[in-house]
Formats: sequence, structure tokens, C-alpha cells
Amino acid sequence: MANNNQQKVELFIDSGAFSAFTQGVSIDLDEYIAFIKQYQDIITVYANLDVIGDAEGTLVNQKRMEKAGLSPLPCFHYGEPIEFLKYYLGKYKYIALGGMVPISTKDLGTWLDNLFTNYICGPDGLPRVKVHGFGLTSLKLMLRYPWYSVDSTSWVVTGRMGAIYVPKPWAESLDEVWKVSLSNRSPNQAEAGKHLSSFSPNQRQYVLDYIKQKGYKLGKSEFRTEDDSYEPKDNERWVGSKKDIKDGKRDVEMIIESGACNDYRKRDELNIIYFLDLEKAMPKWPWAFKLTGEGRGGFGI
Repeated sequence: MANNNQQKVELFIDSGAFSAFTQGVSIDLDEYIAFIKQYQDIITVYANLDVIGDAEGTLVNQKRMEKAGLSPLPCFHYGEPIEFLKYYLGKYKYIALGGMVPISTKDLGTWLDNLFTNYICGPDGLPRVKVHGFGLTSLKLMLRYPWYSVDSTSWVVTGRMGAIYVPKPWAESLDEVWKVSLSNRSPNQAEAGKHLSSFSPNQRQYVLDYIKQKGYKLGKSEFRTEDDSYEPKDNERWVGSKKDIKDGKRDVEMIIESGACNDYRKRDELNIIYFLDLEKAMPKWPWAFKLTGEGRGGFGI
């Protein structure tokens, strides 16, 4: 019997070309096409298999996928000739910008200012097409332009590194946020403004109130050193990996109370909530981009 309460999941499929390029492996276009066709009924958007550093090769793949009966999202990359962007803008209603991960925020800002001002947006500042930003990690750039969608792994990387996003109190712009380290094993506990323990009493209470407001607990752990032969109990786990063994001894974490300080899944959830709140606070797409305007609104949390 079908479950009528199930929510439809919208999937955006990235080809993985950038990750494959950085790892020195290749992706077979025919296999990618077959994968898309196999799961097309549950995929909302799927990107073209771009060829890193080869704008012409990327366009060839776009046309091959279209010839196979697909409608992939075309992608224009940082540093590519502007003629390719013009082509995509004239042919498609939804495009992507990529190749931004290794570029500095300053250089990206210059590049994006030019694209959105002179090509993507009309005289009224409104975008002519929907634009997706691949690998956009800068909140400043994410909020500066009228993107239709963006993606980034920064939220999960932040959680794995023991931290969560917390909007700063009385923030006047959406990109004013703390990355607060919570783990008692964090290497930056002594660095001011990085770990919760280094915050002022008022700032620390604000962060704790934020965590509680979102329905979570900070949690508590205690640590000690045991022989490598020790068998951790149900509420215990080894800290680090076997490479951290010194003189036959290794650190053990005893979880007194599960929470954001000792459970990466809870940090992931808090970071997802932050970005959902951020999305709600943003203006509804499309909105006009003008170089004369820097800030847009506040983030009342």
C-alpha cells in the first residue's frame, strides 16, 4: 500500500566532474547518461558532464547528452571565453556557473560582478535566466547575487570539524555568522572567537540559547587515557585513529550526554537549520542586482 504521507524528494545531480578531476579519475559520459535515464523519474535537475579546463569539450558533452534525449544543466566556468556564456544565455533558461572553488573571494567577486551586470541581468538588474552556483562557499557572494540555487559542502565540512554556524546577535547582514567550535577536543580552544570556551560569558550564553532554541543540547563528554587493549563500553569510543597511539596508550571519550559537542550528525542538522533559516530570510527570486547596493536586510534569529 502506498504511503500518501511520503514527501516528494527533489534531487539535483552533479556529474562529479570536479571531484573526479581533483582525484585524477575519469567519468564515462555514456555511463553517466545511462544513470540519468535509469533514475530520471526521481531526478529534478542534472548537470552536464563538464570537462575541466576545456570549454569546447564541455559544450560537446552538452550536445551529446541532448542528442541522447536528455536536458542537462549547462555550465560556464571561471576563466572560460565569454562567448560560451553568451551561447548558454541565448539558448537555455537555467544555467550554472562553476570552476569557482579554488578562486579567491576577491577575484570571484570581480568576475561575478561583471557576469551579472553585463550579461546575466537586464537593464533593470533582474536576471534573464535562472543561475546555479556550483561549489559556492562564501556567504558574502552567495547573498550578493540573485542566484536561483547554489550548492556547497561547507556546511558538512564545518560539522565534521566540530563546529556549527550561529548567526551573530544583532547582525545587520545575512553573512554575519560565527563558526563556533564545540568539541572539547578541538585544537583551537585557546584561540579567541573560535571555540565556545573562548567566547565571552554573554556570547557563550547566546550560542547556548541558540542551540536550545533549535531543539538541541550542547552535550557533555569526559576524556581519559587507556591501554590500546582496552574495550570501550557502549557510551565510550576511541578518540582519533590507531596512528594516535602513543606508548601503547590511546584517548577514550566517554559520552555523558549526547549533543552537538560530541555528535557530528547533530551539528549537521544544526547547520542545515541555519541555511534553511537563511533561505527564509532572503528575498524571493528574482530580485534585482545593482552594483550600487551592498547589503540587503537582516537575519533576525
